[in-house]
Amino acid sequence: MKRRFAKLLLGVVALSAVSACQTVQTTGGGEVGVDRSQMMMVSSQEIEQASGQQYQQVLSEARKKGALNRDAAQLFRVRAISNRLIPQSVAFRKDASRWQWEVNVISSDELNAWCMAGGKMAIYSGLIDQLRLTDDEIAAVMGHEIAHALREHSREQVSKAMVTSMGASVAGALLGIGELGQDLMSMVGKVTFELPNSRLHETEADRIGVELAARAGYDPRAAVRLWDKMAGRSAGGPPQWLSTHPAHDSRRKDLGEYAERVMPLFEQARR
Repeated sequence: MKRRFAKLLLGVVALSAVSACQTVQTTGGGEVGVDRSQMMMVSSQEIEQASGQQYQQVLSEARKKGALNRDAAQLFRVRAISNRLIPQSVAFRKDASRWQWEVNVISSDELNAWCMAGGKMAIYSGLIDQLRLTDDEIAAVMGHEIAHALREHSREQVSKAMVTSMGASVAGALLGIGELGQDLMSMVGKVTFELPNSRLHETEADRIGVELAARAGYDPRAAVRLWDKMAGRSAGGPPQWLSTHPAHDSRRKDLGEYAERVMPLFEQARR
């Protein structure tokens, strides 16, 4: 009886969580046709506020280490590229023109770049220097990261984590599951909810990213060259089913196909 009641209550909680979700369309499809609707449990405003606070903390820490915008010429270069990319974001969502965009360079050997909710961006010097990125390749990096923000992928991940943790907590309380069981349930939730969508997020960002670059007058085919450089540094990476990122061959193929699709936009931007 106790377990039957527990299962029933779990079902009620799960139903309540689903009903609390909001189905949203964060972006228009653009020429690349990314038009998937998303389920959200937290507002854009909350995520943007948290992202802004986190961003300032990251910048503060970098500043203390003397690692924030150390190379003036590199910063100028990155911001010049960003200033051409950012206006193109309105092709996917009009409200992005009202975001308080920020772009900074952090001196680090790490091969990384990111764009938080609301347009808070950073690229690491190691990515530019170690891979000897061209302007077109930097545009590919930043277009990809901007796409994550436009699609509100962080908001979507937080929403899914909220549903997963809610279910695990309730199950543990009702069924008497110990810490090990809680960890296992968390792992199952991660595999079920995060990994497939993380691959999907990367594909969406790849496709939107090449369109943003093309609209800004950067060669979208540079995304393929960039990915070849990244894959070369990671020895090809793990197979697709073990990774949150698409496998090298499938990702390269998709990037190439979508880069060709937006070539007319690139040619038009260059006139």
